[in-house]
Amino acid sequence: MSNDTEVDMKDVELNEVDQEKQPMTVSETGNNDAISPVPEKNGIVKLKIPEEETKFTGLSKEELIKVAGTPGWIKMRWALLILFWLGWIGMLAGAIAIIVQAPRCKPIPEMNWWNKGPLYQIGDVKAFTKSELEGLAGKVGELDQLKVKGLVIGPIHVSAADTPGELKLDEISPEAGTLDHFEKVIHEAHRRGISVVLDLTPNYKAQKPWFTKDSIPDVAVQVKSALIYWLKTGVDGFLFYGVEEVSTEAPSTWNDIGVIIHNQTEKETKKVLIGVTDKSFPNNIAELLNSTGVDLLLSGALRSKSALEIAETVEQLNSTYNQTSLAWNIGDRVSGHLASLMGLAHVKLYQLLLLTLPGTPVFNYGDEIGLEDEGSNIYPSMLWLKDANETQTKMKELSSLHMFFKDVSQKRMKERSLLHGEYVPLFNSTYTLAYMRMWDQNERYLIALNWKQEPVTLQLKHTELPEQATVVLNTKPTPAAGDILNLAELTLEAEQGVMLKFPHKF
Repeated sequence: MSNDTEVDMKDVELNEVDQEKQPMTVSETGNNDAISPVPEKNGIVKLKIPEEETKFTGLSKEELIKVAGTPGWIKMRWALLILFWLGWIGMLAGAIAIIVQAPRCKPIPEMNWWNKGPLYQIGDVKAFTKSELEGLAGKVGELDQLKVKGLVIGPIHVSAADTPGELKLDEISPEAGTLDHFEKVIHEAHRRGISVVLDLTPNYKAQKPWFTKDSIPDVAVQVKSALIYWLKTGVDGFLFYGVEEVSTEAPSTWNDIGVIIHNQTEKETKKVLIGVTDKSFPNNIAELLNSTGVDLLLSGALRSKSALEIAETVEQLNSTYNQTSLAWNIGDRVSGHLASLMGLAHVKLYQLLLLTLPGTPVFNYGDEIGLEDEGSNIYPSMLWLKDANETQTKMKELSSLHMFFKDVSQKRMKERSLLHGEYVPLFNSTYTLAYMRMWDQNERYLIALNWKQEPVTLQLKHTELPEQATVVLNTKPTPAAGDILNLAELTLEAEQGVMLKFPHKF
């Protein structure tokens, strides 16, 4: 009995030892409590591998074809197809209805480069810059800020007063600079989109532009050959004083001059022919425009006239000619500067007038800052050529004129109503003028000017006018830009001009 018990105890001990040697498995969760012995046999360990989940791989091609052919799917496809085309046709019909009902835009009128901004005349380059033409090349950037589209330079050719024999139209006077300097001016201007017009008036140092009556035919012939020479340098046009004389005394040669200039279309840039006359009555100006064939005619049409006369002149010429043929100026290299002719207090009024009339505005150098003639000297030096202390003081006084000019010029360039819109007169009297510029569906602009030395109240009525309009620019500090004014009773202070705007639908 005792022997049997000893055998049993040994078996138990051996079983316990064998069990400790058996490998253990850990559950997928990593818990040690899920341990189960896996029996070993012949050194092979058996592991339990979990079964992989079955993945859905979709229908096969045959199954899809079988399902697609069922009546339910066929009906659904047709329904979706019909809905798609109905939606597409509906959107197309809606777009057509919007286009048909929308008001049609007017075609933009054809404009030349000289109609897109003011022209800036520099009659004496020595008065404009310290180093003549070379210095002018360095000032083109500043003129570009004024948004000018053309520089009218000179005359700069060799000429002696009343001496036709010393005339050299194709040679630059040493007083002005050299050909290299002039070509640099052209390069700097063209680089900024500014054209260069050359004043080629033969006898510019004396009173008669074409010398004597007998010399006109011979001088005109010299002009023809000079045009070809200067066109090769890149000049974009020419200006002549006394066009009525040469067109009358040498009509055939003058016609040839026009043909030479107008036949130049290199790089799709038209060349301009500008004439200057002393005539001031609309009928005389219209006659010269017809007889001379010039593209623009500068005159005394707005000089020393009342607001009523200005209104009548503008209305008459605007009703007769397309505004691309009209040019407006006050001063020039022969008459002097705007501030001296009209008074420094009225400079802003005339800046606003010239830059908003239908046509091309032309300014004499320094008109943007109110530069005044010095007695009989109509070629005063620009402020940057004067004493530094004097210039600094003067610039502070005239900086508002410069800023106002720039603001109006920029506005004119950007707004279609001001650039090529219709001119609609609203009110005029001896001292007061009001008109509207409007183009198609663009904002309308109203310009009101009062030259009187006391306030005036205008009662403006027109089918295109709303009850109120917003101030854009003002020659006086108040009202400020953005203020709303009542147009039924528009009050202007003494010597005040305003630009107002309002939408085309109100």
